[in-house]
Amino acid sequence: MPVPLADHLPDRMTISLWDFTWYTRTGPGEPFEDLDAAFARAVELGYDTVRICAMPFLLFGSGLDTSKVELGPLGGDYGQGTRWYDVKHTTTIDAREHLLELFRAADRHDCFVIVSSWEYQQSPSFATDRAWFDALLAVEPDERAVRLADAHADLIDLLAEHGLADRVAFVELHNEVQGGHLTEGLATDEPYVVGLKPRLTRGIEQFKSRHPDVPVTVNYARVPLDELRGVPENIDVAVFHPYVYGVLGGLIQEFGLRGPAAEFPQDAVRSELLRPDAPDLADWAPPAADRWKLDATVVRPTEIYVHDWCDVNAFDRWLYERYGEYRLAMTDKLVTWINGAADFALSRGVPLVLGEGWVGYTPLGSWFEEGPVGAEICRLAVRTAASVGARGTVVCSNAAPHHAMWGEADLQRWCNAAFREAPADPAWRR
Repeated sequence: MPVPLADHLPDRMTISLWDFTWYTRTGPGEPFEDLDAAFARAVELGYDTVRICAMPFLLFGSGLDTSKVELGPLGGDYGQGTRWYDVKHTTTIDAREHLLELFRAADRHDCFVIVSSWEYQQSPSFATDRAWFDALLAVEPDERAVRLADAHADLIDLLAEHGLADRVAFVELHNEVQGGHLTEGLATDEPYVVGLKPRLTRGIEQFKSRHPDVPVTVNYARVPLDELRGVPENIDVAVFHPYVYGVLGGLIQEFGLRGPAAEFPQDAVRSELLRPDAPDLADWAPPAADRWKLDATVVRPTEIYVHDWCDVNAFDRWLYERYGEYRLAMTDKLVTWINGAADFALSRGVPLVLGEGWVGYTPLGSWFEEGPVGAEICRLAVRTAASVGARGTVVCSNAAPHHAMWGEADLQRWCNAAFREAPADPAWRR
């Protein structure tokens, strides 16, 4: 039987995505310089839950000294125009104490924490040396989920020792498991969601053997409706990230943002998207000593290059000019995916949480998801999430202290109130 969420959790969790940024951007003037201030603002905007990379492997699986973890930018100006990557300062943290302080601050502000890991995707790319990344890759691919499970179990032990375990909403072994180094060694003739099932099932079993009363799960990018057979049977929460892309996907395909560098259409990108002073792709990289970071992140160099050097007005204008061609398909996909995710959760007898969404990965200065089109997509998504009886949702992945949407107070308050207050459609009774 699935482990239920604790009775003291909110009936509907309003989630802000703090990911790994809560420890990578703690320098002067950065969004997480003061954790109490960040929580206070979150509560003011209507949030009661944050979702984080708790760096479990670093703390409990790497064997590294974590009392002085040095974190910083990808190198030089590389990544400074890219969301999540625009770290301004090199900082040093006592990682274990910083984790405890986050949970103490959550307790002070009566908030809860979804505990996850981005470590096999990008967290170690912000370290100033590659020891963390090397320790992750040293684990055999078949054992990575189990090692993460033990690290998460150790983390829960630590929180319990300090009287903070009640702040944990639930545990995710890892973020977006089908995208990153967890898939290494899998057969390429079947979907990664399906291929990962045995590994993830064993990882969840391992965590449950140590903490049978703590809900545990994994989460997936998008809602893989044709691969849901690959979701482990032993999850306690169904967590999906419905990024629909649509017109943004059209831009990514047109300009090769996620394709190989050898096929990158440099002239077309320069003509339509870039600032006049942009270098060529071949000339844009971190300093030589930091090139290992390109392997430690799942974001392709082609995408970082365009995000770093685009004219954000040109980027957004391209999206707005073509949005009409994609509008109905994007709306239909978003509603269909949320409905499909709800039906899947109902079939498993577990709650549904939408931990990220909705359009996709835009440059740091883009305003498409924060503007009139994106804001209405946010409203649609949270209304739909409420109607299907979801237990938790984000307003948008960009609604967090390290994104410009954090300043859009009215939108966030409206969405969080709508999600909390709108009744579920009786057809989606849990």
